[in-house]
Amino acid sequence: MDMAEATAPPTRRLEILSAAAELFARRGYHGVSIGDLGRAVGLTGPALYRHFRGKEALLAEMLLDISERLLTEGGRRVEAAESPALALDALLRWHIDFALDNPALITVHVRELGNVPQPQRREIRRLQRAYAEEWVKVLRVIHPDAADDRARSATHAVFGLLNSTPHSTGDLSRDAMAGLLHAMASDALTGAFRS
Repeated sequence: MDMAEATAPPTRRLEILSAAAELFARRGYHGVSIGDLGRAVGLTGPALYRHFRGKEALLAEMLLDISERLLTEGGRRVEAAESPALALDALLRWHIDFALDNPALITVHVRELGNVPQPQRREIRRLQRAYAEEWVKVLRVIHPDAADDRARSATHAVFGLLNSTPHSTGDLSRDAMAGLLHAMASDALTGAFRS
Protein backbone atom coordinates (compact mmCIF):
# COMPACT_ATOMS: atom_id res chain seq x y z
CA MET A 1 0.00 0.00 0.00
CA ASP A 2 1.44 3.41 -0.90
CA MET A 3 1.17 6.56 1.25
CA ALA A 4 -1.90 7.86 -0.62
CA GLU A 5 -3.68 4.59 0.15
CA ALA A 6 -2.60 4.62 3.80
CA THR A 7 -3.86 8.17 4.43
CA ALA A 8 -7.19 8.04 2.55
CA PRO A 9 -10.24 8.39 4.81
CA PRO A 10 -11.53 4.86 5.56
CA THR A 11 -15.17 5.70 4.95
CA ARG A 12 -14.45 7.03 1.46
CA ARG A 13 -12.32 3.98 0.69
CA LEU A 14 -15.12 1.69 1.84
CA GLU A 15 -17.62 3.63 -0.27
CA ILE A 16 -15.37 3.20 -3.32
CA LEU A 17 -14.83 -0.51 -2.63
CA SER A 18 -18.56 -1.09 -2.23
CA ALA A 19 -19.40 0.76 -5.46
CA ALA A 20 -16.63 -1.09 -7.29
CA ALA A 21 -17.94 -4.46 -6.09
CA GLU A 22 -21.38 -3.66 -7.48
CA LEU A 23 -19.99 -2.46 -10.81
CA PHE A 24 -17.52 -5.36 -11.19
CA ALA A 25 -20.26 -7.87 -10.34
CA ARG A 26 -22.67 -6.35 -12.90
CA ARG A 27 -20.31 -5.54 -15.75
CA GLY A 28 -17.13 -7.49 -15.05
CA TYR A 29 -13.74 -6.06 -14.15
CA HIS A 30 -12.85 -5.24 -17.75
CA GLY A 31 -16.23 -3.63 -18.36
CA VAL A 32 -15.64 -0.94 -15.74
CA SER A 33 -13.36 2.06 -16.23
CA ILE A 34 -11.74 4.32 -13.65
CA GLY A 35 -14.18 7.00 -14.83
CA ASP A 36 -17.12 4.67 -14.12
CA LEU A 37 -15.79 3.99 -10.63
CA GLY A 38 -15.31 7.68 -9.93
CA ARG A 39 -18.78 8.60 -11.16
CA ALA A 40 -20.33 5.92 -8.96
CA VAL A 41 -19.06 7.75 -5.87
CA GLY A 42 -19.23 11.33 -7.12
CA LEU A 43 -15.55 11.70 -8.07
CA THR A 44 -13.77 12.25 -11.34
CA GLY A 45 -11.77 9.27 -12.55
CA PRO A 46 -8.42 10.96 -11.80
CA ALA A 47 -9.60 11.87 -8.28
CA LEU A 48 -9.95 8.15 -7.59
CA TYR A 49 -6.16 7.87 -7.75
CA ARG A 50 -6.00 9.77 -4.45
CA HIS A 51 -7.55 6.68 -2.87
CA PHE A 52 -6.18 3.78 -4.97
CA ARG A 53 -3.23 3.43 -7.35
CA GLY A 54 -5.60 2.07 -9.96
CA LYS A 55 -8.25 -0.48 -10.76
CA GLU A 56 -5.94 -3.45 -10.09
CA ALA A 57 -5.06 -2.13 -6.63
CA LEU A 58 -8.74 -1.60 -5.85
CA LEU A 59 -9.64 -5.15 -6.92
CA ALA A 60 -6.71 -6.63 -5.00
CA GLU A 61 -7.69 -4.81 -1.80
CA MET A 62 -11.31 -5.91 -2.22
CA LEU A 63 -10.42 -9.59 -2.59
CA LEU A 64 -7.77 -9.51 0.14
CA ASP A 65 -10.33 -7.96 2.49
CA ILE A 66 -12.92 -10.64 1.71
CA SER A 67 -10.42 -13.43 2.31
CA GLU A 68 -9.12 -11.88 5.54
CA ARG A 69 -12.63 -11.31 6.89
CA LEU A 70 -13.74 -14.87 6.14
CA LEU A 71 -10.64 -16.33 7.81
CA THR A 72 -10.57 -14.04 10.84
CA GLU A 73 -14.26 -14.35 11.69
CA GLY A 74 -14.33 -18.05 10.86
CA GLY A 75 -11.41 -18.69 13.24
CA ARG A 76 -13.00 -16.54 15.93
CA ARG A 77 -16.26 -18.47 15.71
CA VAL A 78 -14.51 -21.84 15.85
CA GLU A 79 -12.59 -20.78 18.96
CA ALA A 80 -15.75 -19.52 20.67
CA ALA A 81 -17.73 -22.71 19.97
CA GLU A 82 -18.27 -25.13 22.84
CA SER A 83 -18.08 -28.27 20.70
CA PRO A 84 -16.95 -29.34 17.21
CA ALA A 85 -20.59 -29.64 16.08
CA LEU A 86 -21.27 -26.09 17.25
CA ALA A 87 -18.05 -24.92 15.56
CA LEU A 88 -19.23 -26.38 12.26
CA ASP A 89 -22.64 -24.77 12.72
CA ALA A 90 -20.94 -21.43 13.46
CA LEU A 91 -18.82 -21.71 10.29
CA LEU A 92 -21.90 -22.51 8.23
CA ARG A 93 -23.87 -19.61 9.66
CA TRP A 94 -20.96 -17.20 9.17
CA HIS A 95 -20.41 -18.16 5.53
CA ILE A 96 -24.14 -18.12 4.77
CA ASP A 97 -24.54 -14.67 6.32
CA PHE A 98 -21.53 -13.35 4.42
CA ALA A 99 -22.73 -14.79 1.11
CA LEU A 100 -26.29 -13.51 1.50
CA ASP A 101 -25.22 -10.05 2.68
CA ASN A 102 -22.51 -9.60 0.04
CA PRO A 103 -23.67 -11.09 -3.27
CA ALA A 104 -21.62 -8.63 -5.33
CA LEU A 105 -18.45 -9.47 -3.36
CA ILE A 106 -19.11 -13.19 -3.80
CA THR A 107 -19.52 -12.71 -7.56
CA VAL A 108 -16.33 -10.66 -7.84
CA HIS A 109 -14.44 -13.09 -5.61
CA VAL A 110 -15.41 -16.07 -7.75
CA ARG A 111 -15.01 -14.39 -11.15
CA GLU A 112 -12.20 -11.84 -11.00
CA LEU A 113 -9.27 -13.34 -9.07
CA GLY A 114 -7.32 -13.79 -12.31
CA ASN A 115 -7.20 -9.99 -12.71
CA VAL A 116 -5.35 -9.47 -9.42
CA PRO A 117 -1.55 -9.02 -9.67
CA GLN A 118 0.38 -12.19 -8.84
CA PRO A 119 1.78 -11.23 -5.39
CA GLN A 120 -1.65 -10.30 -4.04
CA ARG A 121 -3.22 -13.29 -5.77
CA ARG A 122 -0.81 -15.60 -3.92
CA GLU A 123 -1.78 -13.97 -0.61
CA ILE A 124 -5.49 -14.28 -1.39
CA ARG A 125 -5.01 -17.97 -2.21
CA ARG A 126 -3.06 -18.47 1.04
CA LEU A 127 -5.88 -16.87 3.04
CA GLN A 128 -8.49 -18.95 1.19
CA ARG A 129 -6.58 -22.16 1.95
CA ALA A 130 -6.29 -21.19 5.62
CA TYR A 131 -10.04 -20.51 5.78
CA ALA A 132 -10.83 -23.87 4.17
CA GLU A 133 -8.48 -25.56 6.65
CA GLU A 134 -10.54 -24.14 9.54
CA TRP A 135 -13.43 -26.17 8.15
CA VAL A 136 -11.26 -29.24 7.49
CA LYS A 137 -9.95 -29.26 11.08
CA VAL A 138 -13.47 -29.15 12.48
CA LEU A 139 -14.71 -31.84 10.11
CA ARG A 140 -11.76 -34.11 11.01
CA VAL A 141 -12.61 -33.83 14.72
CA ILE A 142 -16.26 -34.65 14.02
CA HIS A 143 -15.30 -37.46 11.60
CA PRO A 144 -11.92 -38.76 12.83
CA ASP A 145 -11.90 -41.70 10.40
CA ALA A 146 -12.28 -39.47 7.35
CA ALA A 147 -9.24 -38.62 5.24
CA ASP A 148 -8.08 -35.01 4.98
CA ASP A 149 -8.66 -34.98 1.21
CA ARG A 150 -12.29 -36.05 1.70
CA ALA A 151 -12.86 -33.32 4.30
CA ARG A 152 -11.17 -30.77 2.03
CA SER A 153 -13.24 -31.80 -1.01
CA ALA A 154 -16.45 -31.71 1.02
CA THR A 155 -15.54 -28.23 2.27
CA HIS A 156 -14.97 -26.89 -1.23
CA ALA A 157 -18.19 -28.48 -2.48
CA VAL A 158 -20.12 -26.72 0.30
CA PHE A 159 -18.37 -23.45 -0.55
CA GLY A 160 -19.68 -23.89 -4.10
CA LEU A 161 -23.21 -24.30 -2.78
CA LEU A 162 -23.00 -21.33 -0.41
CA ASN A 163 -21.29 -19.08 -2.96
CA SER A 164 -24.13 -19.70 -5.42
CA THR A 165 -26.27 -17.15 -3.56
CA PRO A 166 -25.95 -14.38 -6.18
CA HIS A 167 -27.77 -16.76 -8.57
CA SER A 168 -29.93 -18.90 -6.31
CA THR A 169 -31.88 -16.68 -3.92
CA GLY A 170 -34.85 -16.20 -6.24
CA ASP A 171 -37.99 -14.99 -4.47
CA LEU A 172 -37.16 -16.43 -1.06
CA SER A 173 -36.75 -14.06 1.86
CA ARG A 174 -33.27 -13.74 3.33
CA ASP A 175 -34.26 -15.84 6.37
CA ALA A 176 -35.84 -18.53 4.22
CA MET A 177 -32.78 -18.68 1.98
CA ALA A 178 -30.45 -18.82 4.98
CA GLY A 179 -32.44 -21.72 6.39
CA LEU A 180 -32.47 -23.53 3.06
CA LEU A 181 -28.72 -23.11 2.58
CA HIS A 182 -28.02 -24.23 6.15
CA ALA A 183 -30.16 -27.36 5.73
CA MET A 184 -28.66 -28.23 2.35
CA ALA A 185 -25.06 -27.64 3.45
CA SER A 186 -25.56 -29.57 6.70
CA ASP A 187 -27.09 -32.50 4.81
CA ALA A 188 -24.28 -32.41 2.25
CA LEU A 189 -21.59 -32.50 4.94
CA THR A 190 -23.36 -35.29 6.83
CA GLY A 191 -23.74 -37.30 3.63
CA ALA A 192 -20.11 -36.79 2.67
CA PHE A 193 -18.93 -38.85 5.63
CA ARG A 194 -21.48 -41.67 5.56
CA SER A 195 -19.90 -45.09 5.19
